[in-house]
Amino acid sequence: MTEQTASEAGARRSVYLILALITLALTAGRIAVVTGRDGTTAFLSANDRSRWCTVASLVEHGTYAIDSQIEIVDPVRRHIHPWQTIDKVRHLGSDDKQHYYSSKPPLFPTVVAGVYKVLYLVTGMTLTDHPIYLARILLGLVNLPLLAIFLFATLGCIERIGHGDWSKRIAALGCCFGTMLLPFTVSLNNHLPAATATAVVAWIYLVTVSGRLNQSTADSASGASNARDSGWPHTVRYLLAGVCAALAAANELPALSMLVFWLGLFAWAKRASVLPFMGGVVIVAVGFFGTNWLAHQCIRPPYAHRGNGETIAVLESLRTSSGEPDESVRLKSQALLIETELINSGAEIEITASDEASRWIVRSGERQFALLLSESGWSLAKWDDWYEYPNTYWKDGSRRGVDRGEPSKFVYFAQMTFGHHGLFSLTPLWLLVPVGFFIGVKRGTPEVRRLVLAILVASLVCFVFYLNRPLIDRNYGGVSVCFRWLLWFAPLWLLVATPVMAWFESTPMRRGTLYTMLALSVFSMSASLESPWQSPWIFRFWQFLGWLDS
Repeated sequence: MTEQTASEAGARRSVYLILALITLALTAGRIAVVTGRDGTTAFLSANDRSRWCTVASLVEHGTYAIDSQIEIVDPVRRHIHPWQTIDKVRHLGSDDKQHYYSSKPPLFPTVVAGVYKVLYLVTGMTLTDHPIYLARILLGLVNLPLLAIFLFATLGCIERIGHGDWSKRIAALGCCFGTMLLPFTVSLNNHLPAATATAVVAWIYLVTVSGRLNQSTADSASGASNARDSGWPHTVRYLLAGVCAALAAANELPALSMLVFWLGLFAWAKRASVLPFMGGVVIVAVGFFGTNWLAHQCIRPPYAHRGNGETIAVLESLRTSSGEPDESVRLKSQALLIETELINSGAEIEITASDEASRWIVRSGERQFALLLSESGWSLAKWDDWYEYPNTYWKDGSRRGVDRGEPSKFVYFAQMTFGHHGLFSLTPLWLLVPVGFFIGVKRGTPEVRRLVLAILVASLVCFVFYLNRPLIDRNYGGVSVCFRWLLWFAPLWLLVATPVMAWFESTPMRRGTLYTMLALSVFSMSASLESPWQSPWIFRFWQFLGWLDS
């Protein structure tokens, strides 16, 4: 440890602090003036309105059902429903009546509702009465701390794994301004908490294996950090790692792959970490499935209810020449439902067409079931398509724009990599990530090699997962400024790309290339600061040129 490296480390920490403060101030300024398109709320899209509805309904009405919120009408412009959202589902509630609910997993909105409850008790203000200013306050109380934790955890990873003073500073700039995460800080969404949780786990892992990282990264700053870290109780550290790994998965389902890898990485590094790590996972699992049960009387999240439920009975003896349910099918269905005690004795049913082919809706009061026609005949099943309800946006013919889905997987792959929603076209800094994977696996220490390999496999798994989704889900994440489903990888990809940046320092040409990649990444971010819920600037430009349909 030399005096020069100690001086550089101190100067870097000052730079990190300044960059983080600028980023937080920029975000705070945007939150302070954020307003929805109709000017009645601070909600920017159907996506965040869905969560806001849950938050408000929990505190103001004591229920996860959002019927009362989505029915609110602007008192002046009666045609505007400022709380209405397409991101909702409908199913039978605990009161045996049909209700609307947010389609988002309820854990994060429940946590935000806890913050809102305190604010409500202190101020007496409600979101329903003050949907602009109170929403801004809540965004500040929730998103700013999450962003601060993301920044300092990711900067801590950069400091530990980076090579050289110059490259660490560039990586810090990329962390603060070069990813597409910053636009999402002005909206209530799952991507910021997922990325923050991932950054914390990565930082804890690097702290755990810090003595075995590449010696070029173990400069005086790391040495000073290690000395301080040694006093932190290891059990608490590993418990927090488990909590954060599980929170990432609770907010981004495909992050389950990385949760499994984190468990393996920690177990390999410190066998004693396994029990507290799993304890943290269990804590979050209880919260995730528990809030889902409270909201929906089911442990599966709402977005998992898109098809037919458990078969009740098979109407084997019935055939219809028209392929439509006739009176005999209706009577047999009614008798079977009464026999299985799913409806009351003597209750009438009605059968109406469903949005899906070869399926009909059987209704008895508020209860509904699925009548299915297959080659073998008719069958009755429990209703499990929560996305089919009156005037639903999610049926074929109603979806618009990118929500119609991209039929060609080849086109989808091209657009999500180098096209209008491209990871590399919108954030050229990510071009360093494949190189970082190669170098990390080939030349890294065993600890670094295992980490980089885990990130590589998880990235490929998630990429292939989204590429092979059904047509309805091949929509680039809907109307948003990037392929947002992979945003939670931001701290991990920065961790992989940072060592590569040292190579660019040696010549003016290389430095200029990296500066250009950083500048273009910042450009994409800054073009999206108004709202994350708009099409990427490349998409909008191509529309202007007439290359894309509206």
